[in-house]
Amino acid sequence: MAAQVVPASPGAGTACRDAGAVTVEAALGICSVIAVFALILTGIGALIGQLRCTDAAVEAARLVARGDRPRADEAVDRLAPGGASLSVLVEGDQVSTEVSAPLPGEFLPGRWLSARAVAVLEPGVAS
Repeated sequence: MAAQVVPASPGAGTACRDAGAVTVEAALGICSVIAVFALILTGIGALIGQLRCTDAAVEAARLVARGDRPRADEAVDRLAPGGASLSVLVEGDQVSTEVSAPLPGEFLPGRWLSARAVAVLEPGVAS
């Protein structure tokens, strides 16, 4: 009896070569999801930090306009993100404040968050 030769079908023998492909694709997909999630959290943290800087700058401008500079520093410490700094400029009857702070988590060096506010000195307050 003669042996029958069965022609190989396309893709035969590829099961061994593709055995780990799904695992690698899943690992890359999970890493991508984690990276996107980390970027989203960093963005939300930066947004919240920017809003806190804005609130602190407005409050500091109001307090300085009332003639209460020490409480302005306290307000910035309380309202702004950690490591924030306050700068005050009084020109004539106008008070300008700027609050700047590093990004939350300090992933990038420098002061990336900054907010400014302006107020008018109240009558009777010396500049």
